[in-house]
Amino acid sequence: MSDDRSSLVGGITVPYRVRFDECGPDGLARAGSLLRYAQDVAWVHSEALGFSREWYGAKGLAWVVRAAELAVLAPIHSGVTLHVSTGIVGFRRVWARRRTEARFGDGTLAFWGHTDFVMVDVAKGMPGRVPDEFPALFAVPPGTFEPGRVVLPATPAAASVVRTVVRPRDIDPMGHVNNTVYMDYLEEAVLAAGGGGAAALAALPRDIRLEYVIAAGPDDAILSAAWQAEDDAGGWAWRLVDDKGRELARGRLTG
Repeated sequence: MSDDRSSLVGGITVPYRVRFDECGPDGLARAGSLLRYAQDVAWVHSEALGFSREWYGAKGLAWVVRAAELAVLAPIHSGVTLHVSTGIVGFRRVWARRRTEARFGDGTLAFWGHTDFVMVDVAKGMPGRVPDEFPALFAVPPGTFEPGRVVLPATPAAASVVRTVVRPRDIDPMGHVNNTVYMDYLEEAVLAAGGGGAAALAALPRDIRLEYVIAAGPDDAILSAAWQAEDDAGGWAWRLVDDKGRELARGRLTG
């Protein structure tokens, strides 16, 4: 391993200028936009270490996101530059976790996030063991995290439901809805629910957790339900199902 590569093992930092189209009417970056920075900087890091999409393709492997957490700590305005860092912080047998941190120019933390991935054998469509190259390279002890979970009660009859169809722009190169788009679905459903939903989406700090169950595909009819949770976890609960009633994803928004 070269010295240049060694310097990247602990992580990488990339500047991102918040674009006008990534913000809402309040001029602040949407949560989905922040999750996209986390996704992109992860690939920048992977490619810099020699693990490109071509590398994974040759081995018949792919990382699939199974859970994500995003903590928004400060208002992030259009035009500001964020310095977004990422690094591997945990491995399990078929899992890996990345931590992302974004800071303003003065070093203030704007948001942080965790993304939990499962290694998939593409041909079998089943989990595949993390290649030996990864634990050896990153020297992260195995079993160093518990994969993210979102536990929800049954969707109440009074929940607000947004019915839509997966749009072509939602589909990524893997042929299914990109993991960041589910954050958009959650925000749309919470906003449509009224009753303080807009305030919850603007609260600072706020925490959003997502768990991905089954990938949605092109033209799927989906139902996105949101309601104010009355269990101990509180906040807003969100569940996405398809028109066959299969659960695709679930989430929790707390402030």
